[in-house]
Amino acid sequence: MIAIRADLLDFTGVPAWQGTGLDGVRFRPDHWLLVGRDGRIQGAQAEDPGPGWQRHDHRGRLLTPGFIDTHVHCPQLDVIASPGAGLLDWLQTYTFPAERRHADPAVAADGAARFLDALLAHGTTAAVVFPTVHKTSAEALFAAAQARGMRLVAGKVLMDRHAPDGLRDDVAGAERDCEDLIARWHGRGRNAYAVTVRFAATSTPAQLAMAGALLRRHAGLYMQTHVAENRDEVRWVGELFPEARSYLDVYHRHGLLNPRAVLAHGIWLDAHDRALLRDTGAQIAFCPSSNLFLGSGLFDWQAAIDSGHRVSLASDVGGGTSLSMLRTLAEGYKVQALRGTRPSAWTLLHAATRGAAESLGLAQEIGHLDAGAMADVVVWDWAVGQPALHRDAIARGAVAGLAPQDLHARVFAWLMLGDERNRIAAWVAGRSPAAAA
Repeated sequence: MIAIRADLLDFTGVPAWQGTGLDGVRFRPDHWLLVGRDGRIQGAQAEDPGPGWQRHDHRGRLLTPGFIDTHVHCPQLDVIASPGAGLLDWLQTYTFPAERRHADPAVAADGAARFLDALLAHGTTAAVVFPTVHKTSAEALFAAAQARGMRLVAGKVLMDRHAPDGLRDDVAGAERDCEDLIARWHGRGRNAYAVTVRFAATSTPAQLAMAGALLRRHAGLYMQTHVAENRDEVRWVGELFPEARSYLDVYHRHGLLNPRAVLAHGIWLDAHDRALLRDTGAQIAFCPSSNLFLGSGLFDWQAAIDSGHRVSLASDVGGGTSLSMLRTLAEGYKVQALRGTRPSAWTLLHAATRGAAESLGLAQEIGHLDAGAMADVVVWDWAVGQPALHRDAIARGAVAGLAPQDLHARVFAWLMLGDERNRIAAWVAGRSPAAAA
């Protein structure tokens, strides 16, 4: 049993989009978080827990639920920060050559270990992940996640056309691989299987139909893909599927939209598409760093709220430029500012913790500090580096002549100025990542 002392911050409900008040926000300064032998949170208290607890005293630091990254690519650490191309050129020039190497089991295993350790080092304890088209890549990722005790949603990528040699499958072979991976890994430990369509342009109608059949055949599977990221991509998909009303409608026609569907980007959607997302329960994984880096466009989060469909936050590495969800949230704020609206720190943080868990149907397990939740938690320094330390001191009222600001101001500064250097310690199901690995 462990007890962690810190300033505890999480959410009990949905905070206001732009408000700085504390509705839905739970802040318990200088409290002990109590974690049982089963890796679940037992509760929190201001009083010393007494004997029998392994203490981790981080007083003066911040403790949050581990971040949930709802769209990220394991093999693309090889190509992160590769310059000079829009989405389709970037895939051909950088991504596909890197992914082809993961046909080698040794490369896949090494890449999976490096990737998951990097997530944990950045404060991300759960993720929805693309491996590659190769079965061995998915196997390696599931095995590495299980060794670390992480919550992982992933699945072999489906891609049977418009891809280079070594990265194409076929409908029958892909279905066999998926069935085997589902039997071996779905529901094993904290792994869950996602039917993983690369994007509509790289799957034939027959493969999309097979993907829909898998979802109908196996209750509880997820679906992950990309949608409407780039205008050239949208135009291409329209040419390939002229019978569909929109890019999103391609997936709907093949039975791929449901409450467990995670679609990355969703920049170039219209009101009909947003209503379809709302009605099917599917969510958009907003990937601000990637959208800015590849010049794809500015996601309209306010339109999503107005239409009632769900949004989570994602790094989308390697199109994104950092696995740090703090950096991702800061970029998300900037994208929305360019659209003329400014989400609160609470909205940003909720979308990467409890909000993401609820969107994935995992709120009984992760994303908050309720009793009974798995102890996937991270301890952070409020500030690192002289400018951030000075800004934090002002927020706390520790600078002579200045009154303390509200909690929102302090958390907002942490989100905008923080990154992986702020991460001090993490626990996955009550164990440190080093012990879990």
